[in-house]
Amino acid sequence: MSHDATADTAASPAQLNLPPDSVGLVTPQTFVFDEPLELSCGRTLDHYQLMVETYGTLNADASNAILICHALSGHHHVAGYHSLEDRKPGWWDSAVGPGKPIDTNKFFVVGLNNLGGCHGSSGPTSINPATGQPFGPDFPIVTVKDWVTAQARLADRLGIQRWAVVIGGSLGGMQALQWSIDYPERLANAMVIASAPKLSAQNIAFNEVARQAISKDPEFHQGRYADHHSYPKVGLMLARMVGHITYLSDEAMREKFGRELKRGKLSFEFDVDFQVESYLHYQGEQFSTAFDANAYLLMTKALDYFDPASEYDDDLAAALSRAQCRFMLMSFTTDWRFSPERSREIVNALVVAGKDVSYAEIDAPQGHDAFLLPIPRYMELMQTYLNRVASDLNIIPAVQGGQP
Repeated sequence: MSHDATADTAASPAQLNLPPDSVGLVTPQTFVFDEPLELSCGRTLDHYQLMVETYGTLNADASNAILICHALSGHHHVAGYHSLEDRKPGWWDSAVGPGKPIDTNKFFVVGLNNLGGCHGSSGPTSINPATGQPFGPDFPIVTVKDWVTAQARLADRLGIQRWAVVIGGSLGGMQALQWSIDYPERLANAMVIASAPKLSAQNIAFNEVARQAISKDPEFHQGRYADHHSYPKVGLMLARMVGHITYLSDEAMREKFGRELKRGKLSFEFDVDFQVESYLHYQGEQFSTAFDANAYLLMTKALDYFDPASEYDDDLAAALSRAQCRFMLMSFTTDWRFSPERSREIVNALVVAGKDVSYAEIDAPQGHDAFLLPIPRYMELMQTYLNRVASDLNIIPAVQGGQP
């Protein structure tokens, strides 16, 4: 069988004045599922939908598929452009495209917005069929395990019995680990980037501060802000500002901002004096208009709850003993939110479990955000590993742009 890309193939990227290594214009697809999904929290979603984008072409034996799992505030728009007017590419466009590390001339790449999100998949902004109103705070708590179950059903719908690779950074890496445990026969490789086997107490604390900032905003209204035609803008801004600080290293912030003043002199008022303050305000403002507050609460809870070893007497090696795939783990030296030590915990557990694992610690000053950036050494390592995957699976590259 074959499955065409959702990229617009009527014209080449060059003809559209887009970068030649872009997947071009892409159109999201909505997949509706009527089979009830029993969730870890004990509740059931009778119906749900997933918003999906795909790039490249699925080959005849469906052996060249890659699933990309997004992090906390990510979504299905991984690469390419939604329109010629919107020149903002997908969140991992630097890594996905013809000739790029995740090469759409070789691989059929799938990105989705997870359940509980706010970019088209079922979540708090979706209509609750029981009330005819948005779910809001009534949308159930979802876990990484629930996401993986939904992703497996998506794979069934796409005709993919076994992923060539499941890739994710941060919370996305947790999903790749869960895949290797829950569906060991359904993936050949797991690429886990800047992730952890579970959150530290410090990380849970950061998430709780973010949740408190949102829930204590006067416009939150116990999560029913839509009923009041408002939203907790200040709370979302504060949550994003706290998060963004943790995604950058001290070195990155020093190089980017130092102690530079916004207006060249101190105001001697409680106003924005420093460039770093201005930057955080801008990031918070942008995020507050793009992300749903209830969805943010759900995503941080999914992060907090992830702990696959808890079902195996807190023995991570025992949990990972189910895996049948090869593993590639990568971490970044200045990432203090998901430090290299956390990746090495996973590596050590995989070694104890007797699994095939490779590990790279990449010297990068950008902190946790490094996993999103086209750092040359990082891109080279990813491309080398995925070239090996393509060779092992005998994946023959398409002539151009992911098209046969």
